[in-house]
Amino acid sequence: MTQEKKKLSFWQIWNMSFGFLGIQFGFALQGGFMSRIFQTLGAEKDAIPFLWIAAPLTGLLVQPIVGYLSDRTWHPKFGRRKPFFFLGALFSTIALFFAPYSSALWMAAGTLWVLDASINVSMEPFRALVADKLPESQRSFGFVVQTLIIGIGTWVASNLPWLMTQLGAANTAPEGVIPDSVKYAFGIGALVLFTSILYTILTTDEYPPDDLEAFEKEKKEKKGFFRGFKEIIQLIVTMPAVMKQLGIVQFFSWFAFFTMWSFATPAITEHIYGATDTSTEDYNNAADSVGNYLGTYGLVSMFFALILSFIASKIKINRKLLHLFSLLSGGLGFILIYYVIEPWMLHICFALVGIAWASILSMPYAMLSGSVEPQKMGVYMGIFNMFIVIPQIVAALGGVNFLYKILFGEEVIYTMTLAGTLLILAGLANLLITDKRATHD
Repeated sequence: MTQEKKKLSFWQIWNMSFGFLGIQFGFALQGGFMSRIFQTLGAEKDAIPFLWIAAPLTGLLVQPIVGYLSDRTWHPKFGRRKPFFFLGALFSTIALFFAPYSSALWMAAGTLWVLDASINVSMEPFRALVADKLPESQRSFGFVVQTLIIGIGTWVASNLPWLMTQLGAANTAPEGVIPDSVKYAFGIGALVLFTSILYTILTTDEYPPDDLEAFEKEKKEKKGFFRGFKEIIQLIVTMPAVMKQLGIVQFFSWFAFFTMWSFATPAITEHIYGATDTSTEDYNNAADSVGNYLGTYGLVSMFFALILSFIASKIKINRKLLHLFSLLSGGLGFILIYYVIEPWMLHICFALVGIAWASILSMPYAMLSGSVEPQKMGVYMGIFNMFIVIPQIVAALGGVNFLYKILFGEEVIYTMTLAGTLLILAGLANLLITDKRATHD
C-alpha cells in the first residue's frame, strides 16, 4: 500500500533542499571560473569546450546508475538518498578545493572531471528526494524552493573571487599560476559544499519503502550489475512520452548554458573589456566582473524562484507556459549581450537569463515527477538527467565551435548569440508537451 505523504512546512522543505546550496557553490565556481583556470594554464579559446568533456561523459553514466542504486537502497538510520549525498559531498569537496592549485591543463581537466562526477552523485538523489517526500500538490513548490536555494548559491559563489580581491587577496599571479583570489574562493566553496549537504543529512528523515518485505525480496531477485544495467536500458527504451518531449526542451536549454559556462569569460573579457592576456590585471579584473554578472543570473533566479514559490503554494500554475515564457526571456538576454555598450548593461542581460535558469531548475522536474512510477523515481530522474549531459557532450565535441562560426561569425562573442538562439528553440519546444498531468499542478 502506498504511504500517504503529509504536506510539509516551508522550513521542512528548506532543510531537505539546503544541501543544494553547496552543490550550487560547486557548480557556480566550476561554471564561472574553470574556463578562467584553463585560459590561465594556456588553453586556446576554441579548445576550452573539449577540456570540459570528461564531466558530462561521466554524468551520462553516473546519473542513471546512482538513481538506480538509490532506488534500491534502504537503511533504517541512513535512509535511501542520504548515503549518496554524503559520498558525493566528500569527493566533490576534495576536488573543488584542489582545482585552482592545478599546474597543468590535464590536472585542471582531471579535477573538473572528479568534481562534476561527484556533484552528480549528490545532485540526482536530491531531485528524487522531493518526489519521495512531497505529495503531488507540493512538488512544484518543492522544486521551486530548491531553485531558490540554488539561486542564492549561484549569486554568492559567483562573486567570491571578486569579494576575495576586495578583502585584499592577490588577483594576479605569475603566468600559468592561478591567483590567490580564485584559490580562496574555491576553498570557501568546498567548505560550504560539505557543510550544507551534511545539514540536510542531519535534519531530514526519509520514508521507508511502501512494502519493506517486498522491497528486500525484489532486491535479492534482481541482484547483479548486468541485471541492473539491463533494467536501466529497458527503462530508457520505454520512457514516458512526456520525458521524450521534455528531453527536446532540455537538450536546447543545456546546450545553451554549457555554451555560457564555457565561453562567457573569454567572450565578455574580449568583447566588452578588450582584455585577452591572462597574466594582466586588466584581464583578471575583467574576469572577476564576468563572475559578478554571472552572479546576477543567480540572484534574479533566486527572486524569481521566491515569487514562484509563493504562487505555487497558493494557486495552480501552468508549468508549460511558464517554462516557455522563461526560456524566451533568457534567450533574449543572451542575444542582447552582443549589443551591450556599457558593462553595467550586462546585469540586465543576465537578469533575463536568471529567469530562464530558475525555470530550468524547477519546471521540467515538476512536469516529469507526475508522469513516472514513484518507486522508480530515482532511476527516472537519473535517466532524465541524460538530457542534460548529452547536449553538453555534443557541445564539447565541437558543436559550439561549429555552430557559432557557421551561423554568426568568427568572433567569440557570437557564442552568446548562439546560446540565446538555442534557448528560444527550447522555449518553443514546450509546445510539444500536451499531457495535462505534466503541465498543470
